[in-house]
Amino acid sequence: MDARLNLLTDPTIGKALKYVMSAGRVVKDSALPAATQELVSLRVSQINGCAVCIDMHTKEAAAAGESPVRLNLVAAWREATVFSAAERAALELAEAGTRIADSGAGVGDEVWEQAARHYDEEQLGALLLLISFMNLANRLNVITRQPAGDYKAGQFH
Repeated sequence: MDARLNLLTDPTIGKALKYVMSAGRVVKDSALPAATQELVSLRVSQINGCAVCIDMHTKEAAAAGESPVRLNLVAAWREATVFSAAERAALELAEAGTRIADSGAGVGDEVWEQAARHYDEEQLGALLLLISFMNLANRLNVITRQPAGDYKAGQFH
């Protein structure tokens, strides 16, 4: 499959992505646990059907030592016993923030309060940015049909 557009070389998108990637570095370097970041990135990408991001975040998580069992169970995290209460709250917020249109009220208070029990304000801010960035990246990749499978861990670092 060929991409409809090269996102990194397109003059407008490429320029904008430099800023987005720079902001993404702030999230990466935040106090939000790295494992949580990868799990959330993977779950948002699964929901949106973004093969490029699924490829990237499973490989990055595996390279960082994440277990295959946890990676394989992200799609069914509610029924899995391998995630902490904090990770479950982050995954719930990620799903609610990605599926905003599915709820008439957006992200419900209960979902937010659960996340706020496990993460401080700085971590919540990083989590919100991560969910938003992943939705942006997913949409760009899916709309332009970016092919997946060739990503190497650390490729964009």
